[in-house]
Amino acid sequence: MDNSGKEKEALALMAEAERKIKSSQSFFGTLFGGSSKVEEACEMYARAANMFKMAKNWSAAGNAFSQAAQLHLQLQSKHDAATNFIDAGNAFKKADPQEAINCLNRAIEIYTDMGRFTIAAKHHMSIAEIYETELVDIDKAIAHYEQAADYYKGEESNSSANKCLLKVATYAAQLEQYQKAIEIYEQVGTHAMDSTLLKYSAKDHFFKAALCHFCLDMLNAKLALQKYEEMFPAFSDSRECKLVKKLLDAHEDNNVDAYTDAVKEYDSISRLDQWVTTMLLRIKKTIQDGEADLR
Repeated sequence: MDNSGKEKEALALMAEAERKIKSSQSFFGTLFGGSSKVEEACEMYARAANMFKMAKNWSAAGNAFSQAAQLHLQLQSKHDAATNFIDAGNAFKKADPQEAINCLNRAIEIYTDMGRFTIAAKHHMSIAEIYETELVDIDKAIAHYEQAADYYKGEESNSSANKCLLKVATYAAQLEQYQKAIEIYEQVGTHAMDSTLLKYSAKDHFFKAALCHFCLDMLNAKLALQKYEEMFPAFSDSRECKLVKKLLDAHEDNNVDAYTDAVKEYDSISRLDQWVTTMLLRIKKTIQDGEADLR
C-alpha cells in the first residue's frame, strides 16, 4: 500500500499547526483565544504523527509527537504532555534509540513530578531495554533497572522490583561485580522462599548466589551453601544444590574431569542457560589455573 499520500497530508498538517502557533503569538492572536489555537495545533501535530506512523517515517512521527508534547506543557496539560513524550519515544525506538531515551526521560520527569512512580518505573525499564539491546551500554541499563526497582519498591510492587533487580544481578555477575549479584540473589531468594507461589524459584536464586560466591572464593561458596540449606531445607534436595556440592569436591581435588562430568550430567537433564554456563566456565578456569600452579 502506498503511504506517500499520508506523508504529504502529515506535512500539510505540520505546516498548518505551525501557522496556528505563529498566529496565537501575535498581538491579536493573544487577544482572541491564543490558547485555543495552541490546542488546535497540538491536535494537528498528533494527527500528523499518526500519519507519519502509517507511512513508517518513524523519525518524523517522533518529532511531531514531541512538538505536541511541548505545546501541552505550555498549556499546563502535564498528563497529555507525558503521553505524547511516550508516543514520541516509541516512534523514535525504531529510528533513533538515543532520541527515544531523551523523550522517555522527559516523560519520567513529568510522571515523578506528579507522583506517578509506578508509571515512571515502567518507562525506566523501557530505557534499560534500549540500552541492553540497541545501544549495548550495560552500565546504563543497570542504572535504569535499579531506578525502576527503587520506584517499584516505594510503591510496594515487590514482584516488579525483584524482576528488575534480577536483571541487575545477571549483568553485575557478568561484569564480575559478584558481591552485588550475591546480595540481590539472596534477597530475592529469601523473599521467594516465604511465598507459596514463588517458593519453587528460590532454589534458582540460591544456586546463582552460590555460583557467584564460587567465582570469588571456594570456601565462601561452601559456607554460603550451608547457610542456604539451613534457611531453606528444600534446597538440599534440589539438583542445583547437589551440582554445587559435586563442583566443590572436584575443585578441592583439582579434578577438571570430575568437574566437567558433573556439569554434563546436570545439563543432560536440565539445559544450562548462557549465564550459568559462563559462570561455570569461569570457575573451571580457576581449577585449570590451580592445576598449572601445582605442576
